Amino acid sequence: MQRSTERVIRPFVTWWASLSPVLSDAILYFASGVFALLMGFTSGEPAQWHWGYISFTGYFLATLVLLITSKRVNSFSLRKIVLIGLVIGVVVIPLSLETHWRQNNGGHGYAQPEVSVIERSAKNVVKGHDPYTVDVKNGKVTNSIKGLPTYESFFPYFPLMSVFGLPDAITHRFYGLTDARIVMSLLTIAVGLIALQLFRAKREQKLRLAQVLFVLPTGALFLATGGDDMPILALMLLGVVALQRKQIYVSALSIGIASAMKLTAWPLALGALLTLRGQEFKGKWKQFVAVAGLILMASILPFAIKAPHAFFANVFAFPLGLSGVTSPAASALPGHILASWWHPFKHILPAGTLIVGGYFTAKYLKTHWPLSLSKMLSLLSACFAVLMCVSSTTRFGYVIYPLNFALWSWATKESAD
Repeated sequence: MQRSTERVIRPFVTWWASLSPVLSDAILYFASGVFALLMGFTSGEPAQWHWGYISFTGYFLATLVLLITSKRVNSFSLRKIVLIGLVIGVVVIPLSLETHWRQNNGGHGYAQPEVSVIERSAKNVVKGHDPYTVDVKNGKVTNSIKGLPTYESFFPYFPLMSVFGLPDAITHRFYGLTDARIVMSLLTIAVGLIALQLFRAKREQKLRLAQVLFVLPTGALFLATGGDDMPILALMLLGVVALQRKQIYVSALSIGIASAMKLTAWPLALGALLTLRGQEFKGKWKQFVAVAGLILMASILPFAIKAPHAFFANVFAFPLGLSGVTSPAASALPGHILASWWHPFKHILPAGTLIVGGYFTAKYLKTHWPLSLSKMLSLLSACFAVLMCVSSTTRFGYVIYPLNFALWSWATKESAD
C-alpha cells in the first residue's frame, strides 16, 4: 500500500520541484482563483460566497503579474510584492466590505456563525455572567437563544476565546471595527509574521508558509469570513518556532494560550511535551508543563468548577455530537457519510480510530524515539487527517491543521539538515 502510494505521489513531487518558484506561485494563485469562483457559485454561506466573488479577481491578477513580469524583476522580490498585494486583495478588502455590510445589517449576517458566538460569550463575561448556558429537555442537553438556531447558542470553546469579542462587548453596540474577525485577523497576522521572522528556515520556505497562512484560501477565506482556527494556528506556529529555538517559556506561553482557547491545540501541546522529553532538551519539559498548565488552570478551572454540567455540554458534548443537537460542522467526509447510513458509526468510528491509532502511534514513537520536532509535526499531521476523516461532525476547512503541520514539518526538517 505504501509503495503504491509513493508511486503515485513521487512523480507529482518531482514535477512540482522542477518548477520555478514563480511558476509554482502562479499555479497556486490560479487554482485559488478557480476555488474562489466556485465558492461564489456554490456556497450557501453569504460570508463565503461574497468572499469568493470579491477575491477571485485578485488571484487571477496575481497569476498574470507573475507570468508577465517574472523575467524583468527579481523573482523573490516579485513574489513578496505579489503576496503583500494579495493580503490586501483577498483578506483586507473582503473583510472590510463584509464587516461594513454586517454593520449596516444590525450586526447580523455576512460572517460565519462562530463570530456571533464569540461576541455573545464576551458580552456575557463583561456582564459578569457565565459564557456557558445549558438547558435539559426530555433528558437531552439543549441550548437555545431566542431567534437563533439551537446549535448557534452553544459556545464550544474554552473561556479565553471570548477575548476576541471583548471590543464589541465593551462598546455595548456594534461597530465595524470591533467585529471579532478583525481582532482575530490582526492577531493572526501579527503573531504569524513574528513567528516567520524567527523561524530558522530558508526564505523560500518562509514565503510558502506565509502563502498558506495568509493568502491562499487555506488562510484568506477564514481570515475574511471569521474562521476561529486562524489565531490558534498562528499561536501554534510561534510555539513551534520557539521550540526550534529552544525558548521553552515562549513556546509554553504561546501553545498554552492556544490550548486555553480551543481543544484543537491540545494535540500540539502533547506533541511538544513528547519532544521535550528527548535528551536534547535536558528535562526542560517541566518548565513547559508548569507554564502551559498554569495558563490552562487559571483560565479554565473557574468556569469548569462554577458550572461543570454547562461547561462539559458546551465544550465537549456538543462538538462530539453527544448533546442531542446536530452540529452544522458535517462535511461529506467518510465519517459523516457512514454515520448517516448507520447512526452507531457516529460513536464507533472515533472510538475505534483512537484505539487502533493509539496502537500504531505508540509503535511509531517506540521506533522513532527520541521524537524530533519535524517527526512530531509529521505525526500530528497524519493524526489530524485521519481524525478529520472519521469524525461525523467535521468540516473540510479543518484540513488547514494537517496541511500546516505537514509544511512546518518540512521546513523544520530542512533547517535541521
